[in-house]
Amino acid sequence: MPPSSQSHARSHALLLLQKLLNLRDSASPFTLVIDTLEQSGKPVIREFLSRAKAAKSKVIFVSFATLRKPADVDVFVKAWGKSPEALLSEIVSHYPSGTAGHAHKVLLVLDELNPIASRSPSNLALFLSNLITPAVSLVALYHADVPLTLSPRSHGEYEPHPLAVLCHLATAVLRVSNLYQAVERRRARGRSQREPEWGLAEGREGVLIGLGGGGGERGLVLEMELRRKSGRAVAETFVLEPAVAAQVQQHQGAVGKVLSSTLYLLSDHPAFRVTGDADQDGGAGGEGDGEMETTFNLGLTEKQRRDREGIVLPYFDAQQDIGAGEGGRILYEMGREDDFDDEEDEI
Repeated sequence: MPPSSQSHARSHALLLLQKLLNLRDSASPFTLVIDTLEQSGKPVIREFLSRAKAAKSKVIFVSFATLRKPADVDVFVKAWGKSPEALLSEIVSHYPSGTAGHAHKVLLVLDELNPIASRSPSNLALFLSNLITPAVSLVALYHADVPLTLSPRSHGEYEPHPLAVLCHLATAVLRVSNLYQAVERRRARGRSQREPEWGLAEGREGVLIGLGGGGGERGLVLEMELRRKSGRAVAETFVLEPAVAAQVQQHQGAVGKVLSSTLYLLSDHPAFRVTGDADQDGGAGGEGDGEMETTFNLGLTEKQRRDREGIVLPYFDAQQDIGAGEGGRILYEMGREDDFDDEEDEI
């Protein structure tokens, strides 16, 4: 891919993720965030909350596992112990009226989908569909490593898994993973070694979360799969570096605005950057592009270039019109060293 097209694709992917996080132009009515024990998805949820506050959108937070009301939340709904019908009625009651709903955006956050997916997996799609309106954007978190207790009464044998249903309904899927572990896997592949495993993937008895994970890497890997209205999916991998709490407080006190996190492509990370890409980005307009840096010269002098252009190759003579019936004739000019044998030609 040419450097200009590659840079355009990168900018386009970053723009799509920014629109998704800022809830602009109804980029995704239903965004599903999938995390694991190795990397929590709460930094992504906090990023949605902070950007919604900056945009002055109404934020409704539905709590299945959160005890205290988070910052930047307008309405805090406790969902534990309530039936899906009662919970749906309570959530919809906090929606703005029809006239104001067109201009006032609402961010609805579900901090955990596992409880309702275990209790009523058959009604999961209907429950989530009733929550989404043109003015409401739904963001829900699902823990992939938490097993679901599906009873035969509530979940049929031939029904799809709740996670498969959620991935089918979602217009955007954000998968979160550990940046330190991604860097270590990249290094192992570069050395042609076996990729290391952490936590449950280690297969050791009693191990739930892998040790290590610092390594000086701050941030998380965010895999985005955005489904467009045309049905085409846009997939890209990013690195999200959440803003430090001290920087956020200092920025809020000085300016009065919310300090957003840092976003960039995973391929721009120092551990994942390819040397050729760095050279293209840094020296696109320099002299000597396309020439290899070697101890010997691979180029041609001006005299060698003129001599090469003056050579007439045999197939140029064959393309000339040499009369009817003589097409394909082999043209050969004898040199001084050639020995012409009449007897062989007569045979």
